[in-house]
Amino acid sequence: MSDDVRLRDVVAADLEVFLAQEHDPEAVRRSRFPPREREAFLRHWTTRILGDPTVFVQGVTVDGVLAGNLVAWWEGDRRFLGYWLGREFWGRGIGTRALSLFLRLEKARPLYANPFHANTASVRLLEKHGFQPSGTVQHGEDEHILLVLHDPAG
Repeated sequence: MSDDVRLRDVVAADLEVFLAQEHDPEAVRRSRFPPREREAFLRHWTTRILGDPTVFVQGVTVDGVLAGNLVAWWEGDRRFLGYWLGREFWGRGIGTRALSLFLRLEKARPLYANPFHANTASVRLLEKHGFQPSGTVQHGEDEHILLVLHDPAG
């Protein structure tokens, strides 16, 4: 594999790429995450992600090209992980390498994720990194798998 995968801080100019990725019809189908209108998307990212010091977010680059992002945030007393890669970066091992890099930087454990149950690629990616099934959660009418990554010592 020659793709050079790296993480970097997210800058405001990245948001247009992330917005386009969120509106990709196949990504919406697989994630079961409804795309937001531009203003709602930008408001969410500037206030709830980039504007929240408890959120850790990194852009993923491949050979210097912005490919997507990884983010960790708090929901109550649980720390969650989310990620999004543009479709042109799927199926190349980029998510695996990016998540490995991110988990070295994001130290909170347990760490939770809840992909749509039929998004088998996302579930496999998380399980490959040690996340274990811990039940299911409903988001609207959709069932998502709750996965948790525990502290290796715990």
